[in-house]
Amino acid sequence: MRTVVGIRSNTSTPLRDSAEFSPTIWFASWRRLAGVLSDENRALLRLMRDRQPRTLQELAELSGRAASNLSRTLRNLEQHGLVRLHRSPDTRAVRPEALATEFLVVLD
Repeated sequence: MRTVVGIRSNTSTPLRDSAEFSPTIWFASWRRLAGVLSDENRALLRLMRDRQPRTLQELAELSGRAASNLSRTLRNLEQHGLVRLHRSPDTRAVRPEALATEFLVVLD
């Protein structure tokens, strides 16, 4: 589950396209990338990949993180396309799924 991410402050400049290294996720700065792909968040993504928790509460127990903080982190990761949150139509249960656990960073 490798994802290519890029850092580019000027989004109006076209890039030379390389199919092998074409980023699917862009960050405007190193600071933003570091916040989203922090050590803790990458560990959380690997935990989700390895343990495949069935609910957000189960992930909170596995990770030792508070469910409210975890929910906020997962929404942020979902906005960047790194996590999918499967919401049950019948209950309030949410099953988190890691979409990426390895990252290749491309600089522009």
